[in-house]
Amino acid sequence: MIIETERLLVRNFKEEDWKDLQEYIIEEEVLKFESDWDSTDEGCKKAAMSLSQSNAFWAVELKTKGKMIGHVYFNQAMPKKFLSWNLGYIFNPKYYGKGYATEACKAIIQYGFDNLQIHRVSARCNPDNIKSWKLLERILMRREGNLKKSYFIKRNNNGDPIWWDEYEYGILREEWEDIEYKIIE
Repeated sequence: MIIETERLLVRNFKEEDWKDLQEYIIEEEVLKFESDWDSTDEGCKKAAMSLSQSNAFWAVELKTKGKMIGHVYFNQAMPKKFLSWNLGYIFNPKYYGKGYATEACKAIIQYGFDNLQIHRVSARCNPDNIKSWKLLERILMRREGNLKKSYFIKRNNNGDPIWWDEYEYGILREEWEDIEYKIIE
């Protein structure tokens, strides 16, 4: 499956994407909010293989370079009868500020509303991840809540849990259809 935009291909992962994946998951700006990745060669190869077998993760490739510059997570929330989907993303900081994440997220949301009979798309991010919540606001998703200690990160050296707060964003199909033309690159 491939979704093509002006500058990007949003496509299934390939096992050979592991080096591009490794390039951005080792970046400090990514690790600050996404610390669960095994960034060794072997870990990235395993991750790329696993992601290539998933329908939830989409590689984002820059058409002019044939290079994967990030990925988008788009998966149906439970229970399925609610027709809600969750959106997430990680992009290579070397490509920040060029509108690629905005373009990819818009494309995947549009695909969902057009082809998957989705009622609602939701996304969550850490309140300290300003770039992330600004992206969600740029695609006109609405901040619906500030969830306190809702995301388990890991255990500290004493074995105590570390929790993060999250902002919750959402957009309904009818809202997307009403505002779609207003979204600016």
